[in-house]
Amino acid sequence: MQTVVLVLVEVLIVIGLSRLVGLAFRWIKQPLVIGEIVAGIMLGPSLFGLVAPGLSASLFPPETLPFLNVLSQIGLIFFMFLIGLELNPKYLSGNIEIAILTSHVSILVPFSLGALLALLLYPLVSNASVSFTAFALFLGAALSITAFPVLARIITENNLHRTRLGTLALTCAAVDDVTAWCILAVAIAVAHTGSFSKAIPTILYSLLYILLMVTVGRWFLQNLANHYRRTKRLNQFVLALIYMLVVASALITELIGIHLIFGAFLLGVVMPKNAGLVRELAVKTEDFVLIFLLPVFFAYSGLRTQIGLLNHPNLWLLCLVVLTAAILGKYIGTYVAARVSGISHQESSALGWLMNTRGLTELIVLNIGLSLGVISPLLFTMLVIMALVTTFMTSPLLEWTYPKTQIRLDMVESEPEEETATETTPNNSDPHNRPYRILVPVANPGTQKGLLQLACALAINYRQSAIVHPLSLIEFQEDYVFESTPVEADRLIMERLQQLEELTSRLEPVAIRSYVQPIIRISNNVARTTAEIATLQQADLIIVGWHRPAFSKNRLGGRVGQILSSAPVDVGVFIDRGQERLDRLLVPYSANIHDDLALILALRLLVNHDTCSLIILQLLPDDQVKNELSYELRNILEQLPQNVRDRIDIKIIEAVEPIQVVVSASQDVDLTIAGTSRAWGIERQTLGRYTDELAIQCRSSLLITRRYSQVSSHLASVLPNPQPEIRSRE
Repeated sequence: MQTVVLVLVEVLIVIGLSRLVGLAFRWIKQPLVIGEIVAGIMLGPSLFGLVAPGLSASLFPPETLPFLNVLSQIGLIFFMFLIGLELNPKYLSGNIEIAILTSHVSILVPFSLGALLALLLYPLVSNASVSFTAFALFLGAALSITAFPVLARIITENNLHRTRLGTLALTCAAVDDVTAWCILAVAIAVAHTGSFSKAIPTILYSLLYILLMVTVGRWFLQNLANHYRRTKRLNQFVLALIYMLVVASALITELIGIHLIFGAFLLGVVMPKNAGLVRELAVKTEDFVLIFLLPVFFAYSGLRTQIGLLNHPNLWLLCLVVLTAAILGKYIGTYVAARVSGISHQESSALGWLMNTRGLTELIVLNIGLSLGVISPLLFTMLVIMALVTTFMTSPLLEWTYPKTQIRLDMVESEPEEETATETTPNNSDPHNRPYRILVPVANPGTQKGLLQLACALAINYRQSAIVHPLSLIEFQEDYVFESTPVEADRLIMERLQQLEELTSRLEPVAIRSYVQPIIRISNNVARTTAEIATLQQADLIIVGWHRPAFSKNRLGGRVGQILSSAPVDVGVFIDRGQERLDRLLVPYSANIHDDLALILALRLLVNHDTCSLIILQLLPDDQVKNELSYELRNILEQLPQNVRDRIDIKIIEAVEPIQVVVSASQDVDLTIAGTSRAWGIERQTLGRYTDELAIQCRSSLLITRRYSQVSSHLASVLPNPQPEIRSRE
C-alpha cells in the first residue's frame, strides 16, 4: 500500500510540474510537449537527482518505476491510437508524387548518415551482446523520423495549412510517418531475433496482420461507423468496444514480436474517418491520455535520461556530431528532393526545417530502443538532447525562413479582394489615398454587432476607400488536441466564417456590408496575433470590445489590456450600452495624446455622418493651459468644413471632480469617447493594473482610446485641405 501511495504522489508531482513547465514553453512560442519532456528530465538524475539526491531517491525509489512504466505504456498505446485516428487520408490527397519522393529522400539521407555513424558509435557506446544490424537500424530510424503530431500543430498554429507549403509538409510528414514506423518495426524484429534473416518470419506475420486489419478489421469498424451515423452519438458500450479493440490489437503486435504501439497505431489508421465519430472519439480519449498518462511517460523517460553521463568534452563532441547528422541529414535530404521536384528555394528550405521536427515520436522510438537494450543510456541521453534541440529550433527557423508576410501571400484561399480600394483609389502608394483600415477583434460574433457597426461608422465615407476587418482568432490552448489538426481546424474556420457572415448580414445600412472583409486565423496568443495582423494589414485602428477578465473586475485588464499594451497601432476599447444610433457624441478633453485620438475619431465620425453632433468638454486646470489648448483646438477646427463646425459645441469644465461632470453629460449622448488618462479615471497604474472609473459610471456607450503613433492620421485623407492633426504631447 505504501508503494501505491508513493506512486500517486509521484503522479501528482509529475502532472503539476508538466503543466507549469509546458505553459512556460508555450509562452516562448514552443510546443507544449517540449516543456513536458523538459519537466520529465528535471525530475530525473539530470537535475532533481543532482540537486537533492536524498529527496529524489525517497520520492522516486526503484520499486515504483515498474508502476510508472505500466502507466506510461498504457498512455503510449492510446496516444499512438490517436495519432493513427488523426492521420486523415486528406493529407495524402495533394502533391502525392512530390511528397513520396521528398519524404523518402528525407528519410534515406539521415538514415544513411545514421548507419555510417553506427560504425563510429557502436564500438564506443554499445557492446557485443547487441546486434550491429539492430543498432544501425535503430540509430538510422532515430535520425530520420518526423513527429507528425507536433508538425501538424506547428503548421496549424502558423496558419500554414491553407498554403502550398503547409499542404506539402503535411503530406510529406504523413508518408514519412508510415515509412518510419515500418522501419522501426523491422528494427524491433531484428533486435528480438538477433539478425535480419531470423526476423523475416516476424516481418511476414506483421504484413499478414496489416492485411487482416485493412480488410476484415476495416469492415468491422465500418459497421461501428454506420451505427454512429444512425445514432449520432458514441455511447459507452461502443466506446468500451473500441478501447478493447485498441488493447487487443496492441497485444497482437506484441505477440508477433514488434511492439504494442504498432497495433494501436494500426487500429487508428484503419478506423473509418467519419468526421463526427473521429471528433467525438478523440475528444473523449485525449484529455485523460494527454493530461494524466503522457506526463508519466515523460517522467519515466526523464528518470532514465542522465545528462551527467556526458562528463567529458569528447562525449559532448560526439553528441554534437549526432545532432549535426540529424539536422543536416533531414534538412539536406528534404531540400534537395523538393528543389528537384520544382519547389522554390524558400519553400524547400522551410520544408526542410519543418521535417526536422521530432518531438514525442522520437522519444517513443528511443524508449523502445533503450528497453530492448539496443541503445545504451549514454546514447539515449544524446538522442533525447537531439530530439529537444531539433523540435525547439523548428518554430524560430520557420519564422526566419518563411515569415508571416509570405504566409499571407501564399494562402491557397486568399482574403477577399479589396474591390472598394482598387475601384476608388487611384494610387494606393499614396498614404492619403490608401484604404482606411480598422481591425475589429470579434470574440463572440453573436453579441458584437454594435462593435462592428461602430467600426463601419468610423471607417466608411464617400471621400476615402475603407476596409473593416472583423478578426476572429481560434485559440488552441493545449498540444495534440484533435481540434488543432489541420482538417478539424479547417472545419472550425468555415464554421466561424459563417458566423461572421451572419453578423455582417445584420449591419445597417445594407451598402456598408461590402466594405467588411473577415479575417480568421489560428492563434495561441490572442494579443500577440492581433498585433501581428494589425501590422500585416497596415491597420489604422483597432477597435476591441471590453470583457471582464477571469481574475479581475477591471474592464481594461486581461486580453484587452494586453492588446492596449502591445498593439503597434491606435486602439479603441468599446463598451456597448446598447444605443443603436450614433448621432450625439461627447469627448471629454484634456492635455493628453490619448484624448487627442478621442477627439480625432469623434471628428472623423462628424465628417462621415451629417447627422452627428459633438460636445467637447474641455478640462482646464489654469488659464495658461486654456490659451494653449484653445489655440490647438481652433487650429484643427478651422480645417473642417463649415457644416461640420456648426455641429460642434465646446464647453469649458472647471470642476474639482471632472469625472462626475462627464458622467452627468453622458446621460444625454449616444457615445462618449475618452482617452486613457488620469483625468477620467482610466489609466495604467502600478504592476500593470488599470482603473476604469469612467467605464463603470458612464451612462452612454463608451469608446476608450489609446494612441500609439504620434504621426498617424485619421483625418488628413478626408479633409478638403489636409493639415497635420493635433500636435502630440510627450
